[in-house]
Amino acid sequence: MVVPLQLLPSAVNKSINIPPLYYPLWLLLKALSLLPLPVLYLFSDFLYFVVYYAVGYRKKVVLNNLRNAFPEKSYADIQQISKAFYKQFMDVVVEILKLRSMNAAEMERRIVFSNQELLDNFVQQGKTVITMGSHSCNWEWVLSAGAVQFSFPAYGIYKPLNNPFFEAFMLKTRSKLGARLIKMKDTLRDFAANRNMPRVVAMLSDQTPLKSEITFWTTFLNQDTPFYEGAEKLATRFGYPVLFLDVKRTARGYYTLRFELISDGSPAATGPGQPSITEIFAQKLEAAIRRNPANYLWTHKRWKHHREAAAELEG
Repeated sequence: MVVPLQLLPSAVNKSINIPPLYYPLWLLLKALSLLPLPVLYLFSDFLYFVVYYAVGYRKKVVLNNLRNAFPEKSYADIQQISKAFYKQFMDVVVEILKLRSMNAAEMERRIVFSNQELLDNFVQQGKTVITMGSHSCNWEWVLSAGAVQFSFPAYGIYKPLNNPFFEAFMLKTRSKLGARLIKMKDTLRDFAANRNMPRVVAMLSDQTPLKSEITFWTTFLNQDTPFYEGAEKLATRFGYPVLFLDVKRTARGYYTLRFELISDGSPAATGPGQPSITEIFAQKLEAAIRRNPANYLWTHKRWKHHREAAAELEG
C-alpha cells in the first residue's frame, strides 16, 4: 500500500506518495538534521573512511576523471586531490542533511554573497536573471541562501528524483527556507508565464546531456565535453541577463559566493562574433575547478559521450 505524502506532517507536495516503509527513515533523517554541524562533521569524518577506504565508492571513476582532466599532474597529486574530494564530498552530504532543519539566521551566517549588487541591479530594472552554477562545493545551500538574503524571489530548476521518498525529502529540504522550485520539463512554460517577473532563476548547468540532446561541444578540462544549452536558449529567447556563480569554501561549513557577468541580455552580447553563453560558462567553470579541483563533483561519468558517436547518431 502507498500512502499519500500529504498525510505526513511535513508534506509539501500532494502529488508525491511514499511507501510506509520509508516513514522510519524520514523520521531518522529529520532527527539527524537537528544535530549541530560540528557533530555532523564527526559523522562526515567517519563516512569518509567508510566510503573511501572500506567501500571505495566510485574510486575508479574519480581517479579516471582526475587523470584525464589534469594529465600534467603526478600520480601523487591525483591521489591527494581524490582524498580531498571525498572528504569535502562527505561534508556536503551532512550539510545537505543539515539544511532540513537549518534556520534563516544560520544560513545567512554561513553563506556570504560578495557582490550581490551585480544581481540586484538587474532585478531592480524589472528583469529575471539566470544564474549558471555547477556541482562545486555545496550546490544545495546556494538557492536557500538566496531565498533568505534576496529581497526578490529565488527560483531553482530541478530534475525530479526517481525514488519517491528522496524526491519528497529533497523537495521539503530545498524549499524549507523559501526557495521556489521549477521542474525541468516545465521551465519554458514557467518562463513564458512569468516573463516580466523580477527574480533570479538558478540553473546547475554542468550536467551531462542525454546523447540524443547534445547540441554543443567544447574543450573542457582537456577533453571534448558536451553541455546543455538550456540557459543560453532561455536567455536569448527572453533577453535575460546571465551570471556565472562562483562558489568558494572559506572554512568548513562556510562559503563565499561571487557573481560574474556572462551576458547582460542585450542583442549585442549574444550577436555574431561574440562567444556563446555556454562557452563562456564552460571557461569560467574550468577556471574555478582548476583553482581547487577537490571541490568539484568527480563521481559522475561526465565524459561518457564522445563527439564522434554523437555525430553518427545525428547522421
